[in-house]
Amino acid sequence: MAAAVAPALRCSLLQRRPLRCGPGVRAVPGAGAALRPCSSRVAQDGITQPVIDRIIRVDHAGEYGANRIYAGQMAVLGRSSVGPVIQQMWNQEKKHLKKFNELMVAYRVRPTVLLPFWNVAGFVLGAGSALLGKKGAMACTVAVEESISEHYNNQIRTLIEEDPEKYKELLQTPAYSVLKTAIQLGCKAAIFLSERI
Repeated sequence: MAAAVAPALRCSLLQRRPLRCGPGVRAVPGAGAALRPCSSRVAQDGITQPVIDRIIRVDHAGEYGANRIYAGQMAVLGRSSVGPVIQQMWNQEKKHLKKFNELMVAYRVRPTVLLPFWNVAGFVLGAGSALLGKKGAMACTVAVEESISEHYNNQIRTLIEEDPEKYKELLQTPAYSVLKTAIQLGCKAAIFLSERI
């Protein structure tokens, strides 16, 4: 039995992530009576795995929702003069969603069960704001991005307080998003003002 346990434990340690099936010992599916140890879901050092799970899960949901908002905006304004701007922002969000999809696999995090709701709600919010015109679409985007920036700042503080080197990849992702948001908001304000003044 020890021979069956050792490869699973070694695999977990090499990946520097705990096996995540709860405390105790579990049978490995399809392996007969083979057993493997399971973690208590505490990360190697410091922050517990559930905290990392929550950070990645909520950020993934946010990127997913942002993609659906832009999809809704493009459905309404895609062929208008603002269509290329929305498409460019959407392309950035697609890259962010791809990154969080990768992080979910790397950290073995399940997505939120609310994704079907965010799918519909995001699209409806995007299309609904776009039906109000360019100003409505941009107001929606600015409001969402401002909320996200505050959220990411809180996550950055949590990860830096714990161990910035250990959580370098996670820190780079929220930090990039904060910078991107600040630049986007500045550009949107410049566009809005330049159209009117």
